[in-house]
Amino acid sequence: MTDMMTIRQMCIAFDVTPRTLRFYEAKELLFPVRDGQHRLFTKRDRARLKLILQGKRFGFSLEDIRQLLDLYDMDDAQFTQLNRTYQLAHERLKDMIAQRDELTGAIEDLRLQLKWGEQRLAEMQRPNAAE
Repeated sequence: MTDMMTIRQMCIAFDVTPRTLRFYEAKELLFPVRDGQHRLFTKRDRARLKLILQGKRFGFSLEDIRQLLDLYDMDDAQFTQLNRTYQLAHERLKDMIAQRDELTGAIEDLRLQLKWGEQRLAEMQRPNAAE
């Protein structure tokens, strides 16, 4: 991989659209170098995009991601960034587990309702014994 990548190369490498890259640039998450009308993405942009996509996959907000990325430039060997990322990830994991548990309950309730519906439909389709 060369030092700079075009928007097309970034789209291919990260399976994103040009619109996505422009959106992240507008949100001040990526800072491509401008060469006339062309955007050129640096190694740092690629690393940031990888983190953005991972953060989105885990359900972090773009604002959380932006704040975490901004902590990289502090002069503490990324301790603050790693510590805050760990805190947010721990909170997110708790939320995801709660969502999973709620969804598991809803799935079970729906299965019971479907079973009830199945039984009712079967009863309605049987010929009436009284006739």
